[in-house]
Amino acid sequence: MKFEKNTELDQANLRIIIASIALVYMGVLGFLPGQRFDTYSPVITYIFLFLLVSIGLRQAIVRWPGHYPARRIFGMIHDYTGTCFGLVVGGEAALPIYAVMVWVNLGNGMRYGSRYLAVATALALLALMIVYRLTPVWQAQPFMVLMLMITSTVIPFYAHLLLERTRKASEEAVAANLEKSRFLAQASHDLRQPIHSIGLFTACLRESQLGDDERRLVDNIDRSLLNVSQLFRSILDLYTLDNGRLLPKLQTLELGEWLADLVRQNAEAARWAGVELRLRPCRHWVRTDPALLATMVQNVLSNCFKYGAQRPVLIGVRKRGAGLAIEIYDRGSGIAEEHLPKVFEEFYRVRLLRDKDVEGVGLGLSIVKRLGQLIAVDVVLRSRLGHGTAVILHGLPVVMAAPQTPSRDEARQAGMLTGLKVCLVEDDRNVLLATCALLERWGCVVQAELTGQALITDCDIIVADYDLGTEGTGIECIDAVRQQRGWAVPAMIITGHDMEKIQAALHDRQIAILSKPVRPAELRATLRNLRDRHLAPVEQA
Repeated sequence: MKFEKNTELDQANLRIIIASIALVYMGVLGFLPGQRFDTYSPVITYIFLFLLVSIGLRQAIVRWPGHYPARRIFGMIHDYTGTCFGLVVGGEAALPIYAVMVWVNLGNGMRYGSRYLAVATALALLALMIVYRLTPVWQAQPFMVLMLMITSTVIPFYAHLLLERTRKASEEAVAANLEKSRFLAQASHDLRQPIHSIGLFTACLRESQLGDDERRLVDNIDRSLLNVSQLFRSILDLYTLDNGRLLPKLQTLELGEWLADLVRQNAEAARWAGVELRLRPCRHWVRTDPALLATMVQNVLSNCFKYGAQRPVLIGVRKRGAGLAIEIYDRGSGIAEEHLPKVFEEFYRVRLLRDKDVEGVGLGLSIVKRLGQLIAVDVVLRSRLGHGTAVILHGLPVVMAAPQTPSRDEARQAGMLTGLKVCLVEDDRNVLLATCALLERWGCVVQAELTGQALITDCDIIVADYDLGTEGTGIECIDAVRQQRGWAVPAMIITGHDMEKIQAALHDRQIAILSKPVRPAELRATLRNLRDRHLAPVEQA
């Protein structure tokens, strides 16, 4: 409905502009040498009245928006009446007004569709016949009239063909896009599951007593899996951005603690790359979307690990103007000046001879740029060949510091989960086994369930997959347990489906959400945060 309102309003605005131009044109004709103003004064008076009616019609469209066929046809008749009057009274000098008739014909058809184009064409031919019957100059030049009538028929017919082709192409594009969406949604879920379970299994191996050779093998598996996960996430991020479905969800967060947590999550990847990841502590509070900002920083760090291996990376926060900037410096190979304007383009990669084995397809920085536009964060890249690169994310709005939370036990702060009772609900047996094994390695007491039906548990935290097959969703499972227990048990959803869809379904249930494939560090950090939130009231009591 909004589209139709806009098209009709656009047509009304253009009608007023053209009528104003016609008024000026006829006024100028009256003052040309050999011309008398009295000859054109009736036309000028009529166009002035036409302009007043056009303004009234525009206001009616603004006041009562929507699709009203009678109003649209009245607009056409109004346009053709004005052009006919001008052509009849103005005679040969007013012939350029015929261009207005062509505009009325094509304008209505292009804006409203082929049916209105046919009506406009019929009215145009009728108008030309009326002008011919009432104008001696036209009667003296029948071939000119025939040419105008043919033009008024052929041009709309050609426009109709273009409209039909455009409509069919649009329908095919929509159908193809829907099919692509269905395919990506299914492929996303099916591919996430094995990547997720492999990542958890290798994390379990890492927790075991391994020899040096075995640990190197696990490192190689993890590195390869990380590359696959990052590529997979980049493609899905790009798809979500292209669909325009990604909307920022602003929260207030302590930037220093948030960055420290992000550094902990990337510690393993930094170790594999031989990168010393340094963070300058800060105590600033900002309001932003933590998930989108995390994706931006994560993509920048991924580039640092790829192109600045074996060299330190520094992360710091500085005040810039009224806001804050996250600045990430590496001492990698750097980027030549001629490449800098293009590095934010999709699939653009700066390839050096020694980079031939570096994984990636050139999506990271383009995603960073587009996510920055969503949350009003400007992205600036500075680099010198052979000296390294700096990526600056600035424009983060500063807010007043939030109330400080009570201090926590040092062991819990370090991430110890010993004795934590976790109810794990997952219908994929491999994922269930992998997650259960990893949680038990961390010291958790795990109740593993393949279904959420008739679930009875005394757990401290519920971890559920969103899609539990035909027996419901993880959200329904969590709601049932909370109702059974009589309080909001801390809970987490892990999903391979569209995050936006799941977040919309969560509403205000206070349920954490992680997207598969989940990195073990993410899982452990989220479990720790859920546990600490649950224990904080106990400490205060």
